[in-house]
Amino acid sequence: MGVRRSVVEELAIDISFFSGKRVFLTGHTGFKGSWLSRVLILAGANLTGYALPPPTKPDLFSQINHEEHSQSVTGDVRDLPSLKECFNKARPEIVIHMAAQPIVRESYENPAYTYETNVMGTVNILECARRAGYVRSLLNVTTDKVYENKEWVWGYREEEPLDGYDPYSNSKSCSELVTHSYVSSFFKHTETAVSTARAGNVIGGGDFAADRIIPDCIRAARQGRDIIVRNPYSTRPYQHVLDPLFAYLLIAAEQYENKSLAGWYNVGPDDCDCVSTGNLATLFCEKWGGDARWVNKSEKDAPHEANFLKLDCSRLKSVFGWAPRWRIDAAVEHTVSWTKTWLESPDTGVPAKMDEQIDEFGANGGNRK
Repeated sequence: MGVRRSVVEELAIDISFFSGKRVFLTGHTGFKGSWLSRVLILAGANLTGYALPPPTKPDLFSQINHEEHSQSVTGDVRDLPSLKECFNKARPEIVIHMAAQPIVRESYENPAYTYETNVMGTVNILECARRAGYVRSLLNVTTDKVYENKEWVWGYREEEPLDGYDPYSNSKSCSELVTHSYVSSFFKHTETAVSTARAGNVIGGGDFAADRIIPDCIRAARQGRDIIVRNPYSTRPYQHVLDPLFAYLLIAAEQYENKSLAGWYNVGPDDCDCVSTGNLATLFCEKWGGDARWVNKSEKDAPHEANFLKLDCSRLKSVFGWAPRWRIDAAVEHTVSWTKTWLESPDTGVPAKMDEQIDEFGANGGNRK
């Protein structure tokens, strides 16, 4: 395929590094996976995706024109024989593991499935890499919720204890521990560099998931309904989806060249972009326009979620010279812009809009300071 040089040449991490590289991406049909697939396609990577069918209707993955430029395999990361067969055919140099059950409320309803996917799925992808012997760089994407949350006003650092409260968060803590064990037991004396990336909440065009604030805002605004906010005072680190994705690619590329850079990295916004759910909903209403408004409908018996959570990303900044690019205002603005393009031209406008936003994100330095 022809690589769009305007993207490749301007992106901060020199994404042309991935051109021709064999990349194996789990969870490529999800929201973050679809955006990352599009970036890797633009970079000219030899991409193989392995995932269940898209988890929502509508979904972003079916709109990114992946068929001509990547191999998409339908499979479950809990199914080791199927995963291993696909993995061995792809013979990846770089593995990015994003497949997960990512919804907190769903984890309360289906804890066994959540643990099977998030823990054993990680074990299985690490087993494939361990037995293969040709993987140079592996990144396990987890979450900011892996930490034992003490409602601190300062950001959690990578050395803080891991102990997520709910089944989703705890299963991701377990995924971290599994990864640490495999590094110590199997990868320490090999050429395979292994890292984890603990990312905060992401927003962006094409997220159709249930029980997430921005998708909930969009659904309500489209239908002319009030936006229901269950916990307006909870504070979270929010980023546009491209910010952590380019951090993932930065880690994967740098540790490919220098294994000593492998480690555990927080990926999140600066303090000014750790905002309350209510403030985020207000910002959305301003960007959406019209009569969009939100109302506070706190739930007395809602499942436990942290009220305050943010990350200290000093390590990522120090090691790689990384910095978040889009402030929360820009992140919401780009999300609304993408959504309105999708509403106006659902069949043709999405790939062009994604490419436009990838171009804009990468201009003038991207994730580098």
